[in-house]
Amino acid sequence: MPKNKNKILIGRKEEIDLPDLKLKKLNAKVDTGAYTSSIHCHLIETYTRAGKVLLRFRLLDPEHPNYQRKTFIFRNFSSIRVKSSNGRSELRYQISTKVKINEEIFKTEFTLTDRSDMKYPILLGRKFIKQGFIVDVSKYNLAKKKYKINITKDK
Repeated sequence: MPKNKNKILIGRKEEIDLPDLKLKKLNAKVDTGAYTSSIHCHLIETYTRAGKVLLRFRLLDPEHPNYQRKTFIFRNFSSIRVKSSNGRSELRYQISTKVKINEEIFKTEFTLTDRSDMKYPILLGRKFIKQGFIVDVSKYNLAKKKYKINITKDK
């Protein structure tokens, strides 16, 4: 039986909002080669308060136009092992938050890492992409144009 689902067409770079973190118009690289999404952070550390382990960090670099000098604190987080683009495996903290793209909101997980040597502070990986996107790597900022593609799957 055919199953129809509209997919959103996105490019290799997209502008996104992170509503839970009160960040808007951030450039993100869409990377079909990366499994997890990641976001640039610094001053990443865990600490204990009232018997609970908490994670605190600052997003983006102080030079970034969206930098807020705000320390974010998460109670719910995990740590996972990630193989980075240079082939090295590292332990990273991971948070779950919302991403707004094409006027729609998607929940996804981001690993926290130093991306200061990278062109984009945010990388959107396959776990995010598989929520309903098709990527045209020859284009960028397609989500603003609100292209939707109807995909028919035979089951």
